[in-house]
Amino acid sequence: MRSIACIIVFAALIGLAPAAFGSGFTFSTIDVPGASSTEALGINNAGQIVGFFKDNIGSGQHGFLYDRGTFTTIDVPGAQSTQAFGINDSGHIVGVFDTPPVGHQRLGFLYDGGTFTTIDVPGATSFTVAFGINNAGRIVGVFDNPQNRGFLYDRGTFTAVDVPGAATICFGINDPGRIVGEFNDGVKGIQGFLATRRSR
Repeated sequence: MRSIACIIVFAALIGLAPAAFGSGFTFSTIDVPGASSTEALGINNAGQIVGFFKDNIGSGQHGFLYDRGTFTTIDVPGAQSTQAFGINDSGHIVGVFDTPPVGHQRLGFLYDGGTFTTIDVPGATSFTVAFGINNAGRIVGVFDNPQNRGFLYDRGTFTAVDVPGAATICFGINDPGRIVGEFNDGVKGIQGFLATRRSR
């Protein structure tokens, strides 16, 4: 009888779980006017949001900044498409853009108050993607050579961030410099990681 009662109580809790999980949040839709789809991917402490959207005229993907009710399109000049992934508290935005079909390549970018700077890891085979930026301006992401490799970009210097023996992608970095991402060692599949610099 006790085991049956426990099962009934557990089943009741499972039934209540979805409502309990969702009840503490208010959801606001982020939808760029005229877009066929919108993805919000990064937010800073001021509530500024970045991401990308697809338009309805078939001209590709465009980055955006959403700030206090206003959308601003973020397009790298001459790019075929632009995606914004991260923003820090200074409003500096990182992401990726696609070059035109001739010599097609994906390159990372830093957008700082109207100026675009290309992020291109030396030796990258075909792409560099900038995913995250902290308040010190340190940038993390991924490049290929030949497999996926993580990187840290700090004041003009690139440092590879590779889980030993595994394809690695860095997605985020906090202000103390701790990096998170994913790796695939070909054995267990995709796993997450936290990388912390060794003391010197």
